[in-house]
Amino acid sequence: PDEKLDLSDSKWEDIHVITGALKMFFRELPEPLFTYNHFNDFVNAIKQEPRQRVPAVKDLIKQLPKPNQDTMQVLFRHLKRVVENGEKNRMTYQSVAIVFGPTLLKPEKETGNIAVHTVYQNQIVELILLELNSIFGR
Repeated sequence: PDEKLDLSDSKWEDIHVITGALKMFFRELPEPLFTYNHFNDFVNAIKQEPRQRVPAVKDLIKQLPKPNQDTMQVLFRHLKRVVENGEKNRMTYQSVAIVFGPTLLKPEKETGNIAVHTVYQNQIVELILLELNSIFGR
């Protein structure tokens, strides 16, 4: 049975509680939304010439399992709305990417270059947010 949440309950007033829960959901998945076996492909896609990045990322997303693609589309459309309300919540494309990048895609084994990975993780999430309609259609 689905649990009904009362979002007017005062415990949900702090937006960080909801954001934290959303991030935890994605962090606790057995495998990241952008699956482990595609991590390096996404990194290589973001390293390409700027005009080749969108088609490369779009192509990779199409290779992910259908539930991942569907979840990704809903999540990114939501995050885009968050950014569009940036004057109220002070969230930019970059800040959303920093918050969600490492949660949504990560290598299976952390190697020494975590800082480098973080840069790419953020760039990939930011690109998808910026190019949402090109990547997922309207």
